[in-house]
Amino acid sequence: MFTPARRALLSPLIVFAVFFVSCASSRTVCPGSNCCAHNDACFAPQYVIATGQGHISTFQVTPGGPVGPSVSTTTAPSLTLGMAALNNQFLYVSTFLAPLGQPDLFPYSIGQGGALNPLSGYTLGQFSVPSGLATDNALNVVYVADAGKIDALQADASGALTPVPNSPFTSGSNLFLTVDPQNRFLFASDQDPPGGVLAFTISPSDGELQAVQGSPFPVVPGGLTDAQLGDIVVDSSGKFVFTTITNTGQVAAFTIATPSGALNPVPGSPFPAGNNPLMLAVVGNYLYVSNTGDRTISGYQIDATTGILTALPNSPFAIPAAAMVASPFGNAIYVSGSNGIQALALDASGNLTPAGSAQPFPGATALVYVQ
Repeated sequence: MFTPARRALLSPLIVFAVFFVSCASSRTVCPGSNCCAHNDACFAPQYVIATGQGHISTFQVTPGGPVGPSVSTTTAPSLTLGMAALNNQFLYVSTFLAPLGQPDLFPYSIGQGGALNPLSGYTLGQFSVPSGLATDNALNVVYVADAGKIDALQADASGALTPVPNSPFTSGSNLFLTVDPQNRFLFASDQDPPGGVLAFTISPSDGELQAVQGSPFPVVPGGLTDAQLGDIVVDSSGKFVFTTITNTGQVAAFTIATPSGALNPVPGSPFPAGNNPLMLAVVGNYLYVSNTGDRTISGYQIDATTGILTALPNSPFAIPAAAMVASPFGNAIYVSGSNGIQALALDASGNLTPAGSAQPFPGATALVYVQ
C-alpha cells in the first residue's frame, strides 16, 4: 500500500498518463479493416484519443500533421491515471479511487470513424487503486498498475475482461507500467523507498507474470535516494527502459538483459531533466520528457548501443505538456496542454515544432494513438 509520502506524490501525478500504441505487425487490426500487412505502414485513418475530467474524445490526425477536430465524444471517468488501447479495437480507462462496488475499468469499442462505444465496466475488487495501464496485443491482455499489485486481465472477442491465472501479482506500490515491444517483459515504476523499477517476465501462453530475479532495480546506483518516480517506457528496439525521477529532476535509464529481463543501469544514469519531469514518449532513437514544473519538454538522443542519453542542442523546448503520446510513424508526438491537444512535428535532428493549432480539450490526463 502507499505510504503517506507516496500519497502526497499522487497530487502532481494524478493528472497525467500516457500510453503508446502502435501498428507493429500483421496481427494488428483496425476497426472495420485489416490495415496492416507485412509490417508496412497503415493507411487506415489515424486517431489520437484524449480523456480527462469526465469525458473522452477522438481526434483524427495525419502522420506528422496537425490534430483535426473531434470526431467522437462520450463520457469517461472523471479521475484517471491510465488509458490503453488493445489491438486498435478496444480502449480501457482506469478510474482512480472508485466508490466501493463501482467499476474500476471502463472499456470502449473503437468503431468506424473513431467512434467510441461504451461497454460494461469491470470491477477489480476491494482495496484496488488502479492507475496506469499497459497491453499485450499478442495475448489480448490488459495490465493494471494497482496498490501493491498488478492485475492481468484477458479480453475476449467482445472486449470483456477476465483475470489470467494467478492474477493479481504481488508488486511494490506502482503507478505506471509498460510492456516491451516484443511482449516479453513488463516493467513498473516502484514508489516504495528507495524507488526502483519492477521487472517481470510475461508467460507467452497466458500472460502470467513472474518477477525477475533482483527486482526491483534501484534507479539511483547504491539505492540511497528516496526517488519518487513517474512514467516508464521501453524504447522501440526493446533494449532500454526509461523512467522519470520527479523529485530530483532526472531520467533513469537501464539496459534490458535477455532472456532474463534483468536491468543494468546505463552509464551516467540518472540523467538531468527539467523541474518535475513526469511523462515520457519515445520516437525512434529520441526520448522526450514533459517537465511539468517548468512547462518545457526535454529531448534526448538515445545511443543505440549503450542507451546513453544526450540532450538535443535545442533542448529543453519551451512547449508546455502534460500527457504525451508518440506517432508510430516516427515524425510527431502529441501532447495535452492548457491550449488543448497539440501535434509537435519532429525534424531530422529530433527538434520539436508545433504543427497546426491545438484542438480544445480541457484537462486531458491521458492520450493514446490508434489506427
